Amino acid sequence: MKVLTAAQMRACDARATAEFKVPSLTLMENAGAAAAHYAVIRYGTAAAGRAVILCGKGNNGGDGLVCARRLKEKVSGSNPVVLLFAAPSAVKGDAAANLEKWKKAGGTLRTVPDERYWQREREAVAAAPLVIDALFGTGLTGPVEGLLRSVIEDVNKLCRRSRVFSLDIPSGMSSDSGDSPGPCINAGATLAYAAPKLGELLPPNCDCVGKLSVAEIGIPPQVLDDNPEFTVNWVTPGDFASLPMEREASGHKGSYGHVLVVAGSRGKTGAAALAGISALRAGAGLVTVATADSCVPVVASYYPELMTEALRETDAHSISVSSFDYGGFDSVLSGKTVLALGPGITTHPETQEFVHALLRECSLPVILDADGLNAFTRRMQHLRSRRWANLVLTPHPGELARMLGRDTADVQSRRLQTALEAATISGAPVILKGYRSILATPDGRAWFHGPGNPGMATGGTGDALTGILAGLTAQFGTSDWPRVLSLGVYLHGLAGDRAAEELGQEPMIATDLIRNIAPAFQRLKQDMVWESSPKTALRIRG
Repeated sequence: MKVLTAAQMRACDARATAEFKVPSLTLMENAGAAAAHYAVIRYGTAAAGRAVILCGKGNNGGDGLVCARRLKEKVSGSNPVVLLFAAPSAVKGDAAANLEKWKKAGGTLRTVPDERYWQREREAVAAAPLVIDALFGTGLTGPVEGLLRSVIEDVNKLCRRSRVFSLDIPSGMSSDSGDSPGPCINAGATLAYAAPKLGELLPPNCDCVGKLSVAEIGIPPQVLDDNPEFTVNWVTPGDFASLPMEREASGHKGSYGHVLVVAGSRGKTGAAALAGISALRAGAGLVTVATADSCVPVVASYYPELMTEALRETDAHSISVSSFDYGGFDSVLSGKTVLALGPGITTHPETQEFVHALLRECSLPVILDADGLNAFTRRMQHLRSRRWANLVLTPHPGELARMLGRDTADVQSRRLQTALEAATISGAPVILKGYRSILATPDGRAWFHGPGNPGMATGGTGDALTGILAGLTAQFGTSDWPRVLSLGVYLHGLAGDRAAEELGQEPMIATDLIRNIAPAFQRLKQDMVWESSPKTALRIRG
């Protein structure tokens, strides 16, 4: 699914109307109907039927008016209230047509032209079981001032976030960047129309979006899919339909690849084991963990399904570059399908030499993580000179900051731009981990991923991602590697969400996530079936 800027969204609306003859009034009707449907599903008929809908004078307000009318028509005994923050004469175009429909339907309409009238309505808004925000859409270009600034600030102060629902984008939020010019609604849920807006996915804006879902409102798919300038994407389960997710009856362990995990050191054997077992849980046929000699018994004791290889070690009991002496590493690489390199190997100078040597010699696809990334601190550009092409980097913001010679705050404030820049510098795909992890590729494409939660901010979950990516690459190969990598990131987040549902976020640990890879696979397959079902104008994803 594409992610759009405000200008790109306007172009899509215009093309749908001009080229495909979809009336703009129909798009607004579908948008408002989808909002009403979502309100009932998420909040229940009792709350939706007594919603207070805050409408501006523009098209976003028109969406809110349609939503109010649909709730009044469809929910028995409902009486939603519309607060219009403009003179009725100031409402134009399609929004004006829907204002007239709301009046003819006998709906409750109260005009709020100034602060004095707003003071009369504040308590009713505070007491409402559901507040629907339809003040501003993607057309906002500057900070909200005056009356509507007070409204936004009061809604954030008076209303529990869980009962604030924004249409298309939280009012006041920038559509195109992570920084808004002024205050914006702090929503518990947002229903974007046709596509997520770029600003909704970037920090700090993304913290105000809440649960993000997308409604298909009747814009033909080719309008979104045919434009090569739309290079940013939001990953959904349907994106994985082309991958062979069901196994052949004649399959055997050799059919699904052999992962080599090079990881671990004294005190960090758990990282190696977590990456190894995650690769198996992701479906790899075989997994071998190669680690420092003295660490092998510990790694082997974690999971009997893991095979092990002992490597020469440094005096600090990390992997030594002498492992390559006399071709000693050739037998370790023989017969393997993919290499996962880095978890828990330390930044010992000899071990860093080992990493550089291995990347020079290894022709396998490589997932480079953790201390494997730290071997390229301030020299990410050296990765471009590697002999073999298939490499993906999986940094968290701190690791990427070190590789680029920047600070973590800078990476976080420019997540998309930095991920794309890092992919260009390294010549390799980059998975920037964190809230709504980003996969960026050297050709300028990027994918945002929705699943995941703060409970995953615990030691070992990154090692699990490394293993999942390796396990999936072993099975599906690299001919469509960005899709395979996206599957790994999505599945990792989904498993984390399942673990959080089971245990809560605070007590989660990495093994809880790994234990939920299997149910996450099942949930993903169910969602894939749902997305492949016939589409309707009111289809909602997320």
